[in-house]
Amino acid sequence: MYLHFLGIGGTFMGSLAQLAVEMGHQVTGSDRAVYSPMKEQLEAAGIRWHEGFDYDPASFKPDLVIVGNVMRRGFPCVEALLSSSLPYTSGPQWLNEFCLRPRDGQPGRWVLAVSGTHGKTTTSSLLAWILTQAGLAPGFLIGGVPSNFGVSARLGSTPFFVIEADEYDTAFFDKRSKFVHYAPRTLIINNLEFDHADIFPDLAAIQRQFHHLMRLLPAQGKVIYPAAVASIEAVLDQGCWSEQEAFRLLSDQQPGPDGWCAYDISADSRRFQVAYAGVPLGEVNWSLSGRHNVANALAALAAARHAGVRPQVLLDCLSGFQSVRRRMEVIGQVAEITIYDDFAHHPTAIASTLDGARPGCSGRLIAVIEPRSNTMRLGTLQADLAQSVSQADQVYWYQGETLEWSPQSLGVGQVFNDDERLIQHLVQEAQPGDQLVLMSNGHFAGLHQRLLTALKHKWEVGHG
Repeated sequence: MYLHFLGIGGTFMGSLAQLAVEMGHQVTGSDRAVYSPMKEQLEAAGIRWHEGFDYDPASFKPDLVIVGNVMRRGFPCVEALLSSSLPYTSGPQWLNEFCLRPRDGQPGRWVLAVSGTHGKTTTSSLLAWILTQAGLAPGFLIGGVPSNFGVSARLGSTPFFVIEADEYDTAFFDKRSKFVHYAPRTLIINNLEFDHADIFPDLAAIQRQFHHLMRLLPAQGKVIYPAAVASIEAVLDQGCWSEQEAFRLLSDQQPGPDGWCAYDISADSRRFQVAYAGVPLGEVNWSLSGRHNVANALAALAAARHAGVRPQVLLDCLSGFQSVRRRMEVIGQVAEITIYDDFAHHPTAIASTLDGARPGCSGRLIAVIEPRSNTMRLGTLQADLAQSVSQADQVYWYQGETLEWSPQSLGVGQVFNDDERLIQHLVQEAQPGDQLVLMSNGHFAGLHQRLLTALKHKWEVGHG
């Protein structure tokens, strides 16, 4: 079958296109622009794409058009599609019908879905890695590129399938959250806050979508979540017909009496103890920093245990985990100045990233932030941004053209609306020992590599 993906540059749609190729389909795509790391993945899969939305999909006659949620009425390709006789569907619906549900005599998949406002990509990657190391050969579709796999999607060779399950809407013709199409048997809810202000009026509207997801879990399914989080408990109170299992991070040195817990957590969170049902399982030593990543690990451990991985095997898998691209990814180091790329784009995620980086920083911790997500662009959560950067020694905001408010109003840090001037300033200010954490959910004008090149010119060429 010949499939064409509208919006193929997105992490979900690009990953889905790779699965389609692995299934033997002919695949092309289109998007306004395709950036790294998805660009390299599509090229490696042999997928060609058209840049722009100014064309008619019927002109090359695909058998089916897969429509991403970036598509809007008024886009020339969307209007041409609706005027044609071409069949079309959404990405999540295609995934459900062709990959997850029973089909052509093949059994359906055991879907392990990772949801929540933050940590979905890291937790999905952790879970896929644990299942792989345990010999379960899962398939997966993740909104990032796990370093352990080098690809964001894989069919796998067993019924197990890990998916990053976000609550964003499905398509312009289907305003349900994407995750209602996945029919999970194991569900992680990492956390639950207000986000996606462009489609949800308030937190209650998001909680309603999670309630719809709860209604799809079988009785033998399991919901895994952090203990004592009011926003999640409110969802459970609306109705839950499946097993429940909570996890918690403890501040003392002793394991808790039930569920999964982490305790005796080091200052940088790279070492911690794990217990299950009050029984200590052992110590974890790994490369990730921050308490938020300890919580991600507990969620992944609990989900893998539900899939049948023995507790004795679980902890051994964590030490070899190499994180995910664009999650505190080291871009380079020059003169002991380290540049990190991080995907944080919500006040809580920004705070968690900086909290995790602080203990290991011998010099200054410098935050460089592009408020680019739809929620950030609208200014819905700007009141929380000033506190979110409290761990940083210096803060720089990049004000892009689409930002509808000025970070100057926060009273914290400096604001730049010219990316070249921002780079020049950072090069002038950065000193050996500094950690520069660049945070954006977009391309950030290619700032990471441009900054690295400029620093090399100053410290290696200029001082050579």
